[in-house]
Amino acid sequence: MQQSTPLAAIPAVDRVLNLPAVQAMAAEYGRNPTLAAARSVLHTLRGLARVGALPADAVSEPRLAAQVQDALERAARPCLRPLFNLTGTVLHTNLGRAPLPEEAVARAVEVMRMPCNLEYDLSGGARGDRDSLVEPLLKELTGAEAATVVNNNAAAVFLALNTLGLRREVIVSRGELVEIGGAFRVPDIMARAGCKLVEVGTTNRTHLHDFANAISDRTALLLKVHTSNYAIQGFTAAVQENELAGLAHAHGLPFMVDLGSGTLVDLSRWGLPQEPTPQQSLAAGADLVSFSGDKLLGGPQAGIIVGRRDLVAKIKKNPLKRALRVDKLSYATLEAVLRLYRDPDRLAERLPALRLLTRPAAEIEATAQAILPAVRAACAAIAEVAIAPCHSQIGSGSLPIDRLTSAGIAITPRVKGKGEGSALKKIEQAFRELPMPVIGRVAEGAFRLDMRCLENNDIGSFTAQLPQLRL
Repeated sequence: MQQSTPLAAIPAVDRVLNLPAVQAMAAEYGRNPTLAAARSVLHTLRGLARVGALPADAVSEPRLAAQVQDALERAARPCLRPLFNLTGTVLHTNLGRAPLPEEAVARAVEVMRMPCNLEYDLSGGARGDRDSLVEPLLKELTGAEAATVVNNNAAAVFLALNTLGLRREVIVSRGELVEIGGAFRVPDIMARAGCKLVEVGTTNRTHLHDFANAISDRTALLLKVHTSNYAIQGFTAAVQENELAGLAHAHGLPFMVDLGSGTLVDLSRWGLPQEPTPQQSLAAGADLVSFSGDKLLGGPQAGIIVGRRDLVAKIKKNPLKRALRVDKLSYATLEAVLRLYRDPDRLAERLPALRLLTRPAAEIEATAQAILPAVRAACAAIAEVAIAPCHSQIGSGSLPIDRLTSAGIAITPRVKGKGEGSALKKIEQAFRELPMPVIGRVAEGAFRLDMRCLENNDIGSFTAQLPQLRL
């Protein structure tokens, strides 16, 4: 058994800083970060020595320098990092939702490097309106009279309700009082917007007469919320948008539709389940439609409101609009993504979110076959590795009950019984701690990597780091 090194053998921080290798680190990372790293390493070593668990070679000069280097690299690592999303959820809320197309990335880089006309009218030489950067495209693509953009769809709903329904009543079906991620609920947003919620119907069935009976002189608008993140099936009834629009307009009220994860195209064109579009809601008579930019649309985080010119103008005059507005990067990337929609024939090739959702099963299977040997070699000591069929999901509350046929890698620990859970946790953690983290999911006794989101040009960088897997 190796003898523990005594506390007195641990050098002072000055001695560590004077090591040639550590001095080189100070030149690269800076003296203060290097000092902090050295102190952190020595603190850890002293803790080990106090419990008799410090190996003798831990205080050798090469090992000390290596530990300081490791501490510096970990401290210098960005908090927001790219990773491989192999969870099987394409639009993963916790992993950044939609990846942006190269056109959008290039536009973001351009406006970061130089001043830009964010609120400057180049034709008139005066102050401009930042919404004008994307409003023409949104009007063209949706058929709306006007449009505005805020930082997410929850903000869009909040701003519209606060503008049109402050201290008044908003009628919505009880079956549409949804909760989105992070425990944000429609009733809570409505209350914060200063509106009084009037819920009608039942959880599974709501009729037009329920809305009609609830209308009073306190009513500000009728609201329909698309239940994009869950489905009620069986004995159900919901009021169609054109019926609600007719009822609202008969009483001189606006009708708003919250689509949540909106898309601007008919997804069934590519064999995907159909999702309602803003164009359809507007054609059905909706006065306002709100939807997200970073879900099925495939763009940056944004909340988009399209609809009647007079209502959008009121919303833009709300003082809260400034607090909820987006920056130049969001406008630049959103504009680039919207331009892709002008060429729908090539949209599935150029828009990453749609490309991943429509990826052929045979191509996904080929990706799994390509990486199988490398994963098997990296995990050979503790697990069996095999290709396994699976199903992906769209994610971010979009089409919650629909699944996409896919293929993946199942990494099954050899240990069974009591130690199986710990082994799975160790495997999951090892992949998560790679230089470019790999995020999968644990299911049915295996750590599973869905290959849908690992595109061909990423296979090399994925497999190259597998020898660093610490299992």
